[in-house]
Amino acid sequence: MSADNLNLSQEIFSRFGTVKRARKCFLYTAKSVRLTDLYQEGGRAILGWGGSVFTVLKNVLERGITGNYFTDFSSPCGREGTQLDRAVSALFGDERVAFTFSDKQAALEIGLYLSIESTSAWKPWNGANVDPRTIDCIVFEPPLPWADSIYVLAVKKDVIKFLALDEDGLKAQVQKFVTRFKDYPGETFLSAPISAAVTRSIYDLVKALQEREEKHWFIYDQIITKYWERKGPYLFPKVPESDYSAFVLHCLDCHLVISPRYNQPSIVPFGADKGNFTLLKNKPFDF
Repeated sequence: MSADNLNLSQEIFSRFGTVKRARKCFLYTAKSVRLTDLYQEGGRAILGWGGSVFTVLKNVLERGITGNYFTDFSSPCGREGTQLDRAVSALFGDERVAFTFSDKQAALEIGLYLSIESTSAWKPWNGANVDPRTIDCIVFEPPLPWADSIYVLAVKKDVIKFLALDEDGLKAQVQKFVTRFKDYPGETFLSAPISAAVTRSIYDLVKALQEREEKHWFIYDQIITKYWERKGPYLFPKVPESDYSAFVLHCLDCHLVISPRYNQPSIVPFGADKGNFTLLKNKPFDF
């Protein structure tokens, strides 16, 4: 079985039953087994499961504003000064307008349409020594561990001014692109609770970027370097691709959830301890 065909959710369920609760970097299962999560929803749970982001979600849900109308949290494409705009501006250190998509390629293509020479995907702690303020259009996944895919395109305000566009003009540019390239979905409207949660997750990331550093990740190196090459918090497998699906299942048996995809790195579990790797240490995987 190739890693691409491995159904991680089914494998967890067949061993441990349903996931009853998730907190920080741990998944708590119906069979009372706590799993240490190194997959972290492909990076969307890199700040952990739960926390203030879901308190914000719950508070906005209780207001009942869950429809498709505009609110303080969700607004027309390109409208200036939304809470999400301010959050991405704080994240990247300059003035930006935020767009949301359900498809990463669509977000990248629209970024390229607006600035073909300066559009890039971004993820936190990626090790690249590039100042995001020098990039016109940035596509990233907000650290919101939610089932639906959400991607943010953060466009520099200077780009909008350079193109001589107002907010309606920017919206027209995006819609023009979507009309021409119908293979890609247009901007995704986020309801107020989801938009508020995405916004909070970005502010949480701003705080985490100031707090998390190398000393929080290298403490596990003695255990993990046999199996992964670590770059910041990201773990790239040393296990051959032909053996990787077996390695994923072996880790599950050791109560570790790692990335089911060979080309998608696992992530150091912030908040765990060395004891969470004891089963893997005592039962090494041979390759």
